[in-house]
Amino acid sequence: MDDPYFMRFALAEARQALAAGEFPVGCIMVHRGRIVVSGVRSGTRSQHPNEIDHAEMVALRRLDTLGESFPHGELVLYCTMEPCLMCFAALTLSRIGKVVYAYEDVMGGGTGCDLTSLPPLYDSLKPEIVGGVLRGESLALFQAFFSNEAHAYWQGSLLADYTLAQQGC
Repeated sequence: MDDPYFMRFALAEARQALAAGEFPVGCIMVHRGRIVVSGVRSGTRSQHPNEIDHAEMVALRRLDTLGESFPHGELVLYCTMEPCLMCFAALTLSRIGKVVYAYEDVMGGGTGCDLTSLPPLYDSLKPEIVGGVLRGESLALFQAFFSNEAHAYWQGSLLADYTLAQQGC
């Protein structure tokens, strides 16, 4: 089992979000080859979207309610979009060992932040980051979302324009 194998499960979560009219971000967390939690983005369908219920935050909350303890450094997060700054900070502070994402967030991605310029707590916590895994499949979901005028979330943004300008992969 490898990164593309598990990313397909995150993509399935994202397809569910898209089918529900939500921004197509899905994620899973894996421990030693077993999916332990999943999450999807919610709260993007209204005129006033909520910016808290990101897929990664949902998965982190679910992880805390499992009643099972995992060494967080052994957990791998697979997500269809690069975690934003909020989610990346939460994953980092939660000591998640590896973050794998499919599609880059050119507008708000947090994985490129220079942790060495932050206070010592953050500099000492550095998850492994792998990007671009099954990027084309994830791109297709975001293009479908932004191509549908019924979806107001981030329409006309840098992310929407960048995504719609991409050639199919």
